Amino acid sequence: MTEHANDYIKPELMACCGAREIQDGDVVIVGTGFPTMSANIAKHLHASGAVMMQESGVIDARPNRPALSVGDPCLNPGAAMIGGLTDIMGMCLQAGLVDVGFLSGSQVDKFGNINTTVIGDYSCPKNRLPGSGGANPIGSLAKRTLIIALHDKRRLAERVDFITTPGYINGPKAREQWGLPSNTGPHCIITNKAVMHFDKETGEAYLVSFHPGSSIEEIKAHTPWELRISKDVHETEPPRDDELKVIREVLDPHRMIKIYEQRGYV
Repeated sequence: MTEHANDYIKPELMACCGAREIQDGDVVIVGTGFPTMSANIAKHLHASGAVMMQESGVIDARPNRPALSVGDPCLNPGAAMIGGLTDIMGMCLQAGLVDVGFLSGSQVDKFGNINTTVIGDYSCPKNRLPGSGGANPIGSLAKRTLIIALHDKRRLAERVDFITTPGYINGPKAREQWGLPSNTGPHCIITNKAVMHFDKETGEAYLVSFHPGSSIEEIKAHTPWELRISKDVHETEPPRDDELKVIREVLDPHRMIKIYEQRGYV
């Protein structure tokens, strides 16, 4: 029987949700924070053959603490390869070799489009954001995109103000119409309240699980579109003891993940 801990924090649950979406043998582009932790949980427990890549060019890093950036020196010791940006974004991503990409953004809509450019009208925005970085090519070319977001009507939107990184754009077959590979696109949105997957027929996100302490009614109230509910909707599995052991004893012994509580991931 699997043992579940009851003293976890929400960011740990979110990291475990990301790990459960990674399969053995996946090639995964990760950044810092949740993506790296999720990929490493998976690699330690059920996906030992997964290969992690940093945008900066580090392949199969084995850090002994959470990296503070994609160029953090802790990523280098024990890595399989230390290359450059073009090795990852060109040789691997553009060649179609990347299975999973982790992304987040200031706005995410029901089609999985991500906005990191402007809030409001582009010509006269309320806020100007940092832009794409590597997010656009990752969202365009990775076979499955996992999106991390806060679950509120400021971060989630029925339609983003600006599409920096394409999801399903405006519905089914839109990616192909814009020249993107047919086997790519958003796979799920992991929030501090729920996990949503995407319906390939409509291109829209729908609810598959709600985190302990949340409810379907609460999640619908905080979602700015008419959220469809899976017929198999269920409560999200809490972190297992083995998952928390990897997080707390191997990946993050100094509990740096707690910073996400301060950022609202609770």
